[in-house]
Amino acid sequence: MKYKFNVSQLYLFLNGTQGRTMNQLDLQNFEINQLLESIYFRYGYDFRNYARASLERKVIKRVALSGLSSVTEMNQKVLYEPEFFNLFLKDMSVTVTEMFRDPYVFKKIRQQVCSHLKTYSRINIWHAGCATGEEAYSIAVLLAEEDLLKRSRIYATDYNNHSLEIAKKGSYAIDKIAPYAQNYLEAGGQTCLSDYYQVHQQTISFHSSLQDHITFANHNLMKDQVFAQMHLIMCRNVLIYFNNALQERVVGLFKDSLVHRGFLVLGEKESLEFNAHGKAFEEFGKNERIYRKKSDL
Repeated sequence: MKYKFNVSQLYLFLNGTQGRTMNQLDLQNFEINQLLESIYFRYGYDFRNYARASLERKVIKRVALSGLSSVTEMNQKVLYEPEFFNLFLKDMSVTVTEMFRDPYVFKKIRQQVCSHLKTYSRINIWHAGCATGEEAYSIAVLLAEEDLLKRSRIYATDYNNHSLEIAKKGSYAIDKIAPYAQNYLEAGGQTCLSDYYQVHQQTISFHSSLQDHITFANHNLMKDQVFAQMHLIMCRNVLIYFNNALQERVVGLFKDSLVHRGFLVLGEKESLEFNAHGKAFEEFGKNERIYRKKSDL
């Protein structure tokens, strides 16, 4: 025997609520849940623990931009059109970044974290959620000026391959450079930012002396594993897009990736205060959201 349900009836059937009418909010919530399950089943990306309000805004925006009638219609396109799924990935990834963003954070790293990094013969740094790479090049410049770059390897990761391709090129629009240069100076820059790039008409490209110490790679914080023996991890303004369960998974990942007394740098609106793994860290820079892994763990 075959059963035929529309989306609203299917929701009510699965949730044991056949006796009531489904409202629009119920329907949208069900459709989005089905979309997330489809994405996980088809592509292995798990957005089910993404911060719900942010996720819903991005999904509804993609429905509108693509001229679709519903999330269910979007679900069908995601399942059968990988190119459309790539659009959704771009929507979901965090690409808002700039060089030396929040200069006071980089100044703190320069003045107080680097002195500890200098005690290591080899320095491993993980920049998780690197987006288009501006902050990865920022930390490379800082390390160069502290005479640490030659013994450092920066692993800059993101799940958005389009962003990673931009980052690998190290080429950015020239009209962005003025604010980047100002951030650099406020972060304690020792010369001029222009010493580290070449100008090509309307773009600039960073010197290979920086690029040679950065490895850009695809890594999904929602499902992939640790980067072992890291001395510094930077993951700024990424956790705010995750719910509590996923935040705890990711911080646990960072804890297991860091060496004893290694450093973790979060975004200005992020904290370990209520995280299950927070006790494994101590505050090193409260205003800068810099934490240090405790030695007894």
